[in-house]
Amino acid sequence: MTKFSDLNLSPKVLKAVEEAGYETPTPIQAGAIPPALDGKDVLGIAQTGTGKTASFTLPMITKLARGRARARMPRSLVLCPTRELAAQVAENFDTYSQYVKLTKALLIGGVSFKEQDQLIDKGVDVLIATPGRLLDHFERGKLLLTGIEIMVVDEADRMLDMGFIPDIERIFSLTPFTRQTLFFSATMAPEIERITNTFLSAPARIEVARQATASETIEQAAIAFSPSRKDREGSEKRAVLRALLDAEGDACDRAIVFCNRKVDVDIVAKSLKKYGYDAEPIHGDLDQSHRTRTLEGFRENKIRILVASDVAARGLDIPAVSHVFNFDVPSHAEDYVHRIGRTGRAGRSGKAFTICVPRDEKNLDGVEKLLQKAIPRLENPAKIAKPADTTTDDKPEKSSRTRSRRTTSTSDKSKVDAKQAEVKSEPPSDKTGSVALSDASPKNKRTDTKRTDDRRHDRRPDRGNNVVGLGDHMPEFIALSFDERRAG
Repeated sequence: MTKFSDLNLSPKVLKAVEEAGYETPTPIQAGAIPPALDGKDVLGIAQTGTGKTASFTLPMITKLARGRARARMPRSLVLCPTRELAAQVAENFDTYSQYVKLTKALLIGGVSFKEQDQLIDKGVDVLIATPGRLLDHFERGKLLLTGIEIMVVDEADRMLDMGFIPDIERIFSLTPFTRQTLFFSATMAPEIERITNTFLSAPARIEVARQATASETIEQAAIAFSPSRKDREGSEKRAVLRALLDAEGDACDRAIVFCNRKVDVDIVAKSLKKYGYDAEPIHGDLDQSHRTRTLEGFRENKIRILVASDVAARGLDIPAVSHVFNFDVPSHAEDYVHRIGRTGRAGRSGKAFTICVPRDEKNLDGVEKLLQKAIPRLENPAKIAKPADTTTDDKPEKSSRTRSRRTTSTSDKSKVDAKQAEVKSEPPSDKTGSVALSDASPKNKRTDTKRTDDRRHDRRPDRGNNVVGLGDHMPEFIALSFDERRAG
């Protein structure tokens, strides 16, 4: 079995690795470190959680230990798609370079330019940056890339999803042609393949797993349910999520809940807090200081549930995540692999649950095609039943009025039939159109009067001759006739 001591790393780097608790490299590390130390370009393809970060940090530290940085001219460059991933790479450099005198600078958004400019002016050996902030410094004339010896592109497929490919191509054009390039990705889209063919020279290709595969240590399941009503979909999905959390109980030590939209991240986190769960949101619209505090709290187990957008799906190394919950099925199948890759890391076991409503079935089919296997289905633990009559339940008053207009009682129906029969029995009209009344008028008049009295009788109960509404005592003047009152 290969050990780190067999990879020709410098003694100081090996000492730092040993203190970090590692002895055996992962397959991607064992495959990528030797050609990187030989100065060759490297194309590494491996699933999330396999140790790609150490695959380039360890050989970079070994090679950069010889030499000295110049002002505004960094010696190496690491490009990352997100601030969190860039900060994590910086932490890895701090861990593995503690016995080597190397300087570094972290160029990410949300931090003042002044502090970053001061570091660059002193000269840095390692520059870790997101593409946008790096180009901002370059355009301000604060940075030169002509001294780059080693360039690393991490999570290249995420760069493609976030629209950074034009920026990557421009940055490549600003670096020397003689640089060494290390290119790492979990998947190889055609656009990424084109870039590697353009900017990498005879790279050593290391592919330790089939493209876009999920770790075998992750237990996957999907919960498919239909909401009782379209406008209740969000609340019922949140009820399903809470039921899943309760079902896992204490086994759910630390969990990440992924949502497709930033607004849903805030809503789900607020809902979980309302029901007593320890949850915090993280997405791209939050301040960098807030995001950093939230991640630190989650790493230190001060926060149990992290509700995140895909900004946290790539490259974040939080080893002890026990569960991943997909509140939404991702629209891109590859994102599913990266999301569930937050659990089951470094050989640990993990669980991943996906909540799927009918409109997400197409996306779930795409995920299963990518994985080349079906995801087991589970019953809905929330057991939300569809109401038998949702209209009556939600709008009782309106429904009641509608029924009173359209429903005819038996007594009213008999009256209508009697009236229709009476109309048919009326004498025919003469040529002028007038009706021959004769003795019919008094009779009809009596009948109409009786029908009116009947209607009044049906409409309200017989209250007798008692006056209602004045209590037991009735003033004497009310019983007097009008003439008696006037005479009095």
